[in-house]
Amino acid sequence: MREEATPGLQGFQRRFLRAKAHELHAIVQVGEAGASDSVIAAIDAALRDHELIKVRMYAPTEKHALAEALAVRSGAQLCGVVGHTLILYRRNAEHPRIQLPKR
Repeated sequence: MREEATPGLQGFQRRFLRAKAHELHAIVQVGEAGASDSVIAAIDAALRDHELIKVRMYAPTEKHALAEALAVRSGAQLCGVVGHTLILYRRNAEHPRIQLPKR
């Protein structure tokens, strides 16, 4: 699993990524087991393939804490939490697909 984090995102970059994620469907679903190793492996593979993903959480008791834990363990940036869905971004170092805006 990846433990290094993507460099911090600024607010306007998070907004840009949330807008791009609007049309996406959740690729990974987190069940009652929470942030298990298999969920982290699935998130890692999805981020490697797509850079920007949505993750659906099933009835979490602390959704923001779980979202932060998933982001840290996968080495991704948390772009937002909407309902029980979170948006994660991790730049692919070899083949970046998303060009982040700069100011």
